[in-house]
Amino acid sequence: MNRILRSRLFKGALVVATLLTGFGLNAQEIDPDQKYGLDYFLPQNISYDTAIPTPESVIGHQVGEWHITHDKLVYYMQAVAAASDRIQIENRGTTYEGRPLLLLTVSHPDNLARLEDIRQKHVGATEGGPSAEQEPIVVYQGFSIHGNEPSGSNAALLYAYYLAAAEGPAIENLLKNEVILLDPSFNPDGLQRFAYWANVHRSARLNPDPNDREYREVWPGGRTNHYWFDMNRDWLPVQLPESRVRIKTFHKWMPNILTDHHEMGTNSTFFFQPGEPSRIHPLTPDLNQELTKAIGTYHAKALDKIGSLYYSEENYDDYYYGKGSTFPDVNGGIGILFEQGSSRGHIQESENGILTFPFTIRNQFTTALSTIAAAEGLKEKILKYQHQFFQDTRAEAARAKTKAYVFGDPKDPARAYHLAEILKRQNIKIHALAQDTRIQGQMVPASQGYVVPMDQKNPRLIRAIFEKRTTFTDSLFYDVSAWTLPLAFDLNYESQTNLSKAGAEITDLKPNKGGVSSQSNYAYLFEWHHYYSPKVLNALLEKGLRAKVAKSPFVLDGKSYDYGTIMVPVVGQKLTPQELYEYLNSLGSTAGVQITGVSTGLTQGIDLGSNDFDPVRPQKVAVLVGNGVRSYDAGEIWHVFDQRYNMRITKLDVAALGRVDLREYTDIIIPSYSGSFSKRATENLKDFVQNGGSLIGFRNTVRWMKREA
Repeated sequence: MNRILRSRLFKGALVVATLLTGFGLNAQEIDPDQKYGLDYFLPQNISYDTAIPTPESVIGHQVGEWHITHDKLVYYMQAVAAASDRIQIENRGTTYEGRPLLLLTVSHPDNLARLEDIRQKHVGATEGGPSAEQEPIVVYQGFSIHGNEPSGSNAALLYAYYLAAAEGPAIENLLKNEVILLDPSFNPDGLQRFAYWANVHRSARLNPDPNDREYREVWPGGRTNHYWFDMNRDWLPVQLPESRVRIKTFHKWMPNILTDHHEMGTNSTFFFQPGEPSRIHPLTPDLNQELTKAIGTYHAKALDKIGSLYYSEENYDDYYYGKGSTFPDVNGGIGILFEQGSSRGHIQESENGILTFPFTIRNQFTTALSTIAAAEGLKEKILKYQHQFFQDTRAEAARAKTKAYVFGDPKDPARAYHLAEILKRQNIKIHALAQDTRIQGQMVPASQGYVVPMDQKNPRLIRAIFEKRTTFTDSLFYDVSAWTLPLAFDLNYESQTNLSKAGAEITDLKPNKGGVSSQSNYAYLFEWHHYYSPKVLNALLEKGLRAKVAKSPFVLDGKSYDYGTIMVPVVGQKLTPQELYEYLNSLGSTAGVQITGVSTGLTQGIDLGSNDFDPVRPQKVAVLVGNGVRSYDAGEIWHVFDQRYNMRITKLDVAALGRVDLREYTDIIIPSYSGSFSKRATENLKDFVQNGGSLIGFRNTVRWMKREA
């Protein structure tokens, strides 16, 4: 039977089963004021250990009555871990807002007593060692990476309680066969932001009217983290603190199954993978999707039992390896996406009747249980699959013509370093260039380039990062369609048929050294090509030092300097020559920017005293935020100024734009904007530009600027 026919039969079976068991329960009227006890959520055919605290006894309310705030979620996870010999808890770091990034490791006490031995044998099977089929299977379950999709993290309360308190041979056997990594909140800052919104608008009598303000959270919403990044696109680039600990845990354990609990539109039901059969990344093995489908039968059975509508093999794809449900697929695991129709608050009208928050939580909890049931039932097949995956991918690399990738930049070592940093976070080995190397026609110094051999643990992941793939079976994409990382960094890179350009392996990756080449009594120069040059210049200006920018290229002491070179004269500064040297050397060293001390102003081209060097004044920058602004763009701009360049940036709300005196700003950045400015705001911006201000527009903002010019 061909694959498409099998998938249609599978989906048809799900639909029939759902119609038979679920329609009546979802169509019935629900009392908006109904109270839900633990018995609504938990399996009732087993007993529960009374020594384990219930969620309500710690957080002060029943699960689903209020939206859980992250602090209360932490309190409960700490309490249940302290009470149970099945759970170990750790704090792996903090978010930008200082919230802990918890991980609960759950298993049978006998397994926890030899946990490191289990981990080493499990990971060893992915590194050329024997298959670990006699050891526990590893399941990583994560919740609510989008903070305003909260049913997952609220279900994590019930799930932790169940794992700790459930009694009987079934749970004992399951825990003997599994190590469960429970990540109760992928996005603590976003979860907290949304819980605040939903809770402050909760009425004593719950109102399901979708027009109520409860269901219309204000900009930027709780989906994203502190800097408004969508962290579900960060599994591959790993730029955020939440992502970094998550990926570190992943590579530490190499889980066989990873689940990613989300929400979707209120009028939807419940989705679980597999997704659209024709929209799978070509590097994902067919067996991966077959096992995903086998796991899906467990979800279907569990949801049938409680009468919940669901669907599979539609809408969602498995292309981009930077999402939680797809990242495991290129790492020998199986990623599972869950999407629950969202109540967006406590209770809301939908096409399927009244949708309650507790109902959404119960579906997430139910599929968390069906996941570990599937892991136990399919344990041998899934462990064999992972072992074979790494054998196959290493064999593919041995046969392939490409033996390595080289990349670098002749003018900006920081960009190449940050790509190398990503590779190291993904447990990919990198080497230094053995010598200066020409890459895509440009000579890259050995100190500013890297080599990535394919002969290592997971060459398939390397290939996914570096390859330029332009053809797919199905050209429709759910969202991200291009992710070749060296192109994203605008780096020169090439594939290699041998390892002749590889130097020593880099085990301790460090950014390129910066600082001042030599002390000068005349002037210092640094070029604008370097990623961190703005950081150095801003620090100089904030210190009250003078700097000028070259409007033309020139050559000095045999070195070519491009447009935008920054010149810092020694004479006339508030610091002595010695103090200036020490300060610049500290700045350059911290930022990794090379600053050159020169002893003369006579050059080939514009001399250092030329009027083609313009003075640079301190910058005061603002970025527009608020309704209509694309928060992803605004957050990225805020982040680069705040985190990368250590520069203050004022966040101006669109609603106040017509009233703010813009004359004190040198630059105003408008991210992609879909709203319409008031007449007063538009005139204010025009006056700003006419008075010499710099207005920078992103995406569709440029069209507005063109119309108003």
